[in-house]
Amino acid sequence: MAKPPKPTLVDRELIQELSKLLDETGLTEIEIEQDGQRIRVARGSVAVAAAPAPVARAAAAPQPVGESTSKPMDAAKHPGVVNSPMVGTAYMAPEPGARPFIEVGTKVKAGDTLLIIEAMKTMNQIPAPRGGTVTQILCEDGQPVEFGEPLVIIE
Repeated sequence: MAKPPKPTLVDRELIQELSKLLDETGLTEIEIEQDGQRIRVARGSVAVAAAPAPVARAAAAPQPVGESTSKPMDAAKHPGVVNSPMVGTAYMAPEPGARPFIEVGTKVKAGDTLLIIEAMKTMNQIPAPRGGTVTQILCEDGQPVEFGEPLVIIE
């Protein structure tokens, strides 16, 4: 005897919008977290879980001279890391050919624009969450970024 189907707690419209975004951007997967529910849409699969957001994978970053190369630094665990609040494309300047918002060594104040992430044809300025000096930039101009991916380290 078959069990009756369980009611769906997933927002189908949201999944359809995320799937459409996959097609528009050429990305292979998108993951968002909202109200303790995480939705990941990938080409060929959909996963839903009520769990905390995963620790983002660390982008390969060059190590400063004088540091040991035997133990790579995990940028996601750095106390000054600024993570991407969304999936999109990172841009380091307000327009092509313009001077970048920040460079390594730039002193920033809380609220200063660090970079722009284009998501769904909208340019979103990413502000500095705190003041300090930019010690690492972990993404490149025009690079696709994922939700939670480390972008910049401010010390």
